[in-house]
Amino acid sequence: MSAFALAHLKNPNSHPDVLEYMERVDETLVPFGGWFVVHGAEPDVREGQWPGTIVIIGFPSLQAARDWYDSPAYQAILPLRTGHIDSTAILVDGVAPTHQAADMAAIMRAAAQA
Repeated sequence: MSAFALAHLKNPNSHPDVLEYMERVDETLVPFGGWFVVHGAEPDVREGQWPGTIVIIGFPSLQAARDWYDSPAYQAILPLRTGHIDSTAILVDGVAPTHQAADMAAIMRAAAQA
């Protein structure tokens, strides 16, 4: 099952360090099978507020995403971005293409009744 790294970049900018990060990040993804799903898109906000942009990177598994984030190659360039952009980053498992919200509701109802 795929997993994803999501970054909410609250104040994106083109500082020289950020540009260097962008020039180097692709090579850090290769050993972990990572690929960009969304990169720098401005979201169409329908609820709440979302200042800034979003980046979503796909991975073949949550472990691959963790291994990428913790890798020496990625950790070496991470300060180039975090030193200049206020952001929040998370790693999260995806769901199967057959996932149904109603199935999750049934699991949650059963747990609440237990």
